[in-house]
Amino acid sequence: MNILERIADYKRQEVAAAKKAKPLRLLMEEARHAHPPRGFRAALEGARASKRPGLVAEIKRASPSAGVIRESFDPESLARDYERGGATCLSVLTDAPSFQGAPEDLVVARQATHLPVLRKDFMLDPYQIVQSRALGADCILVILAMVDDAAAAKLLGAAREWGMDAIIEVHDDEELDRALKFDVSLIGINNRNLKTFATDIGTSIRLKANVPEDRHVVAESGLSTAENLTRLAACGISSYLIGESLMRAEDVEAATHSLLSGVHL
Repeated sequence: MNILERIADYKRQEVAAAKKAKPLRLLMEEARHAHPPRGFRAALEGARASKRPGLVAEIKRASPSAGVIRESFDPESLARDYERGGATCLSVLTDAPSFQGAPEDLVVARQATHLPVLRKDFMLDPYQIVQSRALGADCILVILAMVDDAAAAKLLGAAREWGMDAIIEVHDDEELDRALKFDVSLIGINNRNLKTFATDIGTSIRLKANVPEDRHVVAESGLSTAENLTRLAACGISSYLIGESLMRAEDVEAATHSLLSGVHL
């Protein structure tokens, strides 16, 4: 069983327990009373139009491959640091077993800033989409390595129904072909090999060549330097999801500002 299969197994159990604890009708009522979605895609496209790097700055305490990334973990202050450092959007890990995250991390991070927020979790059931909106999420992630096309369509449809943006994540050519069949403008290209966990930003560069101009690519994983981002910008990628390298910085605001100021679009 690989990491995604293991996560999918416990995530289904989590969702089943959540449905028993809070039926969908009650969750939908909470979602209807949540603050309106902030435009996640619009923020990234605005950054690109202004010739600025679109940083989706990630808040995460740990990961399966790296273990604990940041001992001193305060989502509220981290969100503010990212915003002051020049981030365009936030990504917040809410998965507990593998990333030591919590839904409350997203709530406090969003309340602390004006930035749109991606709920970074493993979506398998439309219930989780409603749950994300109830938490205040502005965008969700659909990982094609975890779901078939029918399940992806249901998740993306639920996101549209609740006014949220969605990033559809791919790792290889086959998944990109699948992704392009959907009416979704945000394409996340994950540079991490899910079998070896090695990262190669060449994955984003190679796959970007087959992405139509009307789609907006977000490069993910293995990005830590302005040189990395400038290299991606040269092939038309201006949006980047970065977490681990910034989470390890002693001064997150300064590290964010330094990273972005060195990028040449």
